[in-house]
Amino acid sequence: MDFDKNSKLEYGVYLSDAKNIKIGKYCRINENVFIQGDVKIGDYVMIAPNVAIHSSTHIYKSIEVPMVLNGLTDNKRVLIEDDVWIGRNVIVLPGIRIGKGSIIGANSVVNRDIEEYSIYGGVPAKFIKKRK
Repeated sequence: MDFDKNSKLEYGVYLSDAKNIKIGKYCRINENVFIQGDVKIGDYVMIAPNVAIHSSTHIYKSIEVPMVLNGLTDNKRVLIEDDVWIGRNVIVLPGIRIGKGSIIGANSVVNRDIEEYSIYGGVPAKFIKKRK
C-alpha cells in the first residue's frame, strides 16, 4: 500500500500474508476486516466493518482424514476494482472480481463475479439493479 493521507485502516484490520495484498489510494477499511492471501483492492474502495475476503479455503474431500489435515486450496486472486462499496459483514469467496462502481449489500456472501456499476445483495449475493 503506497502512502496516501486519505486512506484509513481502522483498528482490528487483519492482513494475512500481506505480501500478496495490494490496496489502492483513498481506501477506507473499517474495523475487524479480515483480508487473506492474494487480494487486490483498487482506488476509492469502502469496506465496512466485519468483512471477510478470502483467496483460499479448506479442502474437505477426504473423509478418511480430518478436515483440518486436508490442507488448503491454491490461492485464487480476489480483485476489487475502483469505487466499490462493500457493506457490513460481507464474505467474499476466492477468485471473485467485484466490478468498478459496484455495491455489495450488508450480510451478503459473494460467490460469483459482480458486474460493473451493479448492486448485489443476499446469500448468495444476487443482482438487484444497475447504478446507472
